[in-house]
Amino acid sequence: MSFTPPPAQGSIVLPGAGTRAGLSIRSILLIMLLLVSVASSVVVGLIGYVNGRESLQDAAYSRLIEVRDSRAREMQDLFDTIQSTLLLSARGDSVREAVQAFSTGFAELEEGGLSADDRAALEQYYTDTFGPELAEATGQTVDASTLVPTDPAQAYLELHYTVPPADFDAALAVDDAGDGSAWSEAHVRYHDYFRRMTQLFQYEDVLLLDTQGNVVYSAYKGVDLGSNLDTGPLHRTNLATAYAQALTGNVADTVVFTDFAAYPPSLGVPAAWGVTPVAVNGTIVGALAVELPVDAINQVMTGGGDWEASGLGKTGETYIVGAQDNLMRSASRDLIEHPDDYERLAIEAGTPPEAARLAVETQNTLLVQPVRTDAVSDASEGQTGTTLAIGYLGSETIAAYAPLNLDGLDWVIVAEIDSAEAFAPVDVFTRNLVLSSAIIVLVVSLLSLIIAGIIVRPLRRLRDAARRIAAGEQGVQVDAGTSDELADVGAAFNDMSRSLQVKATLLEEQQAENERLLLSLMPEPLVKKYKEGAQTIVLDHQEVSVLFADIVGFEAFSHAMPSEEALEKLNEIIRAFDDAADKHGVERVRTTRAGYLASCGLTIPRVDNARRMVDFAMELERIAERYGGKHGAPLSIRAGIDTGQVTSGLVGQTHIAYDLWGDAVNLAFQLQGTNRESGIFLTQQVVDRMPDTVHVRDWGFVNTASGPQKVWRVDPDDVHAGVEA
Repeated sequence: MSFTPPPAQGSIVLPGAGTRAGLSIRSILLIMLLLVSVASSVVVGLIGYVNGRESLQDAAYSRLIEVRDSRAREMQDLFDTIQSTLLLSARGDSVREAVQAFSTGFAELEEGGLSADDRAALEQYYTDTFGPELAEATGQTVDASTLVPTDPAQAYLELHYTVPPADFDAALAVDDAGDGSAWSEAHVRYHDYFRRMTQLFQYEDVLLLDTQGNVVYSAYKGVDLGSNLDTGPLHRTNLATAYAQALTGNVADTVVFTDFAAYPPSLGVPAAWGVTPVAVNGTIVGALAVELPVDAINQVMTGGGDWEASGLGKTGETYIVGAQDNLMRSASRDLIEHPDDYERLAIEAGTPPEAARLAVETQNTLLVQPVRTDAVSDASEGQTGTTLAIGYLGSETIAAYAPLNLDGLDWVIVAEIDSAEAFAPVDVFTRNLVLSSAIIVLVVSLLSLIIAGIIVRPLRRLRDAARRIAAGEQGVQVDAGTSDELADVGAAFNDMSRSLQVKATLLEEQQAENERLLLSLMPEPLVKKYKEGAQTIVLDHQEVSVLFADIVGFEAFSHAMPSEEALEKLNEIIRAFDDAADKHGVERVRTTRAGYLASCGLTIPRVDNARRMVDFAMELERIAERYGGKHGAPLSIRAGIDTGQVTSGLVGQTHIAYDLWGDAVNLAFQLQGTNRESGIFLTQQVVDRMPDTVHVRDWGFVNTASGPQKVWRVDPDDVHAGVEA
C-alpha cells in the first residue's frame, strides 16, 4: 500500500499530479517584464505613429504655404515695379515729348495717302503674310482684305515700318525708315528710349496713344500701329477698355491693369496691359501702355525653372488662375518638363482635347488650360487655406491656395504637389516605426528573459541602498555576496551607483556651462529673471548707443558663389566684426545676412559709449575695405548710429531670442536703410557726444514719427586715415 504525503502549505497541486508545481520568482518576473515592456512599446509606438504622421503632414502643408506666400509676394513686387515704372516714365520729359511729337507726326500723315503701288504692297502683306498667319493661329477663316487699314496715317506707318521687317525683333531694331516724315523724325529721336524700356523690363510691347484713341507709336510695329481704339477693329479689345478707363477720369498718376485676353495683332496670343495717362502741365495729352511681360510672370511662378530648389520637389508647382474663367494665367510645370505626357494627362483629367493640343503646340497654358479644382473654387470665393484633392491633371495633390491681391485683376494663386511625394516622408516614417517597434519588442523579450534569470537577490539590502541613493547620498555600494547571481546583481547596482555619481558631477558641470552660455547671450539681470521663470523679461536702458549696419557689395560679391562658400565668407567678416566689438567694448545683439545690430553701454554703462560706437563703426569700414581688397571686391559699410533709450528683453516662449528695440534702434535702422550710399550716418544725439577729432558732414534730415531728425555723416577721410595708419 502506497502513501502520498499532503501538499506543503503555499504550494499548488495540479489535478492528477502527485508532485508540487508553482511559478518561481524568475517566471513571475519574466512574465511581468514581458507584459509591461511589450504593452509599453505598443502604446508608445501608436502614440508616436499618430503624432509623427500628423507632424509630417503638417510640415508638408507648411512648406507649401511658404512657397505660395513667397510667390504671391514676388508677383505683388513685379506688378508694383511695373506700376512704379509706368508712373515715373509718364512723368518724364522723354515720354511727354514723345507723345506730343508722335501725335503731331501722326496727324500730319492723316493728310496724305498712298500711291497705287504702295497700297498694293500693303494689301499683299496682309493677304500673303498676316492673314494666313492669323488664320493658322486662330484656326478660323480670315478674309485678309478686310484687315487692310483704310486710315491714311495707319496705312502709311505700317507700309514703312510693319511690312519691311522680317519679324518683330527686326522691327524693334529699326530706327529710321528714311521717309523724311515728321513721324519718322520723332521715331529717330525717341525710339531708342522705348526700345530700352521694352528690353529692360521684358515688356511684350510699348505703345503711345493720343487723346483720339490712335496708337501713334509701337515699339514692335505690329499691325496695331496706327489703329484707333475707339472706332477701329481693336475697339473691343482689353487694350481699348483699359485706355478708355485710364482717360475717363482725366487724372494722371493712375495705372489701369487688364487681365489677359486674345489680342488679334499678336495672332490671337493672349495679352494683358498696363495703361497710364500722360499729362503736360495738368492736361492729358495721351497715354502710355505696356503689354505685360508673360516671361517675367512665368519666371516668378516657376522660380526660374528650379522648382526643386524652391521646395516643390519633383512634382510641385505654383500657378495663377483667373477666378472668373478658371483658366491658367501662367505656365504649367508638366507642360514644360513633360510635354509628351502632358497632353494625355490633361485630356484624361477632362481638359478639352483641342485645348490640350493647343497648349502643346504653343508650349503655353495661358488662357488655355482650365483648372476647376477645389483649391481654385475656394480661392475664387476669397478663401485662403489648404486642401487634399484631385489636381488639374488628375493626380491627387495637396494644395495651398489664396486670392492674389493685384489691382484690377481677379486672380488666385495655387501651390500644389502630388500627395504621394508630399507624404513620402510619412510612409517612410511609418515603415521605420513598424520595423523599429518589432525590433524593440524582440530585444525587450530577450532582455526580459535575461533579467528575469539574474534577479535573485536580497531585496531588502537593495531597497535600503536605493533609499540612500534617493536621499542624495553618493557612492553607495552593496555587498555582492558570494553567489554568482548575487555577485552579478550587486556589481550592476554598484556600477549604477558610480554612474549616478559621475552623472551628478557632469550635471553640475553642465549647469555651470549653461550659466556661462546664458551670460554670453544676454545681460545678467535678464539671466536671473529667466532662471526664476518670469514670463515677461524686459529691461529699460537710458543711455545706450545703437548701431545697425550692413555690408554694401556683399550680395554682388557672393551672388555667383555656392551657398556654403557665401556663408563661409560672410562668417569670416562677422568674426572680424565681433573681434572689433570686443576691442571697443561693444556688445553684439544679433546678426543676419542683411544686418549687424550692436550696442554700447547696455550691459556695462559707459560715459563714452557714443565715441566707442563711432570708432567701432569706422573699424568695421576698415575691415570691409581690407577684406574687399583681399578678394578683389568693392565692399563697404552702411551704418546708422543713434544714442538714447532702448529696451532689451527675451522674445518668444518656446524658442526664446534676446533682442533690442526702442526709438534708438528704430532710428539707427532708418538711417542705415534710407541711405543708398555707403558710409557712417549719425544722429544729432551721437554728434553731440563726439570729440572734435572725428569730423562729420551735414547729411540732411530723416523723417521720424517724432519729426525730422538731423543726420550727419562721418568724413570718409577719417576712416581712410585709420586705414593708412
